[in-house]
Amino acid sequence: MSWRTVVIASSAKLDYQLGYLVIRKADVVRIHISEISILIIETTSVSLTAALLCELVKKKIKVIFCDEKRNPSSELVPYYGCHDTSSRIRKQMEWTKEIKTAVWTEIVREKIRQQARLLERWNCEEASMLYRYIQEIRLGDETNREGHAAKVYFNALFGMDFTRTAESSTNAALNYGYGIVLSACNREISANGYITQIGLFHDNMFNQFNFGSDIMEPFRPLIDHMVRSMELKKFGHEEKVEVLKVLQQEVIIGGRKEYVDNAIKIYCRSIFDALNENNTSLVKSYENEL
Repeated sequence: MSWRTVVIASSAKLDYQLGYLVIRKADVVRIHISEISILIIETTSVSLTAALLCELVKKKIKVIFCDEKRNPSSELVPYYGCHDTSSRIRKQMEWTKEIKTAVWTEIVREKIRQQARLLERWNCEEASMLYRYIQEIRLGDETNREGHAAKVYFNALFGMDFTRTAESSTNAALNYGYGIVLSACNREISANGYITQIGLFHDNMFNQFNFGSDIMEPFRPLIDHMVRSMELKKFGHEEKVEVLKVLQQEVIIGGRKEYVDNAIKIYCRSIFDALNENNTSLVKSYENEL
């Protein structure tokens, strides 16, 4: 099973040889492709061969490219995620509005539950308010409990002066972490033969990752906890590496301990099952023992 998150943070040439990712700098490092889950190209001074990119796609390895500021800017998404992609896409187009709304409601409920549990860990009394919001959720979250919960949650976790629109190290860290989780969800969507553009709730015509933006929501609090724990004064390379460790943390899902990266796979597949079987009880949630 793949488990490595590989970050290329300085000038290098990358190519593929005999099953290995070969990283050429002052010295040469080889990492077997089968060990890699995510490859992050953090600098623009990296060159890659087409042969390597082709092999990474075949092995369903998520590749994330960063811009000149070292922030995630794009990712490598294969056209065909599995052997029966055409059939899966037809199924995706046939998902009814009713089941998509029902699954989205479960996603919102689980997101707020994870937010409430995180506030409890930080001894924030606002957790009780979020638990009350869960009870007030209606189909499709028509009363916007998610939005109300978000305001209470972020102010409780990061302070009353905090806003998600401000330019700050905290927001930079949150955006970076969310980008990594989104990419992991997009990888599973593509790997299972679906398309990322067609979402359940998100339907922005300029967002090619609407589906991933939907299903990633319950995993955001893992990033929030990591960022809150770091007490950031700046957000540079070392801090980015720290945020990436979220993927190697353990959670419980399906009665088993799993790394977050693998838990995302299990969770995403449960979402697909729920949509295909018209059964929201198939959606699996995770428990975080931090």
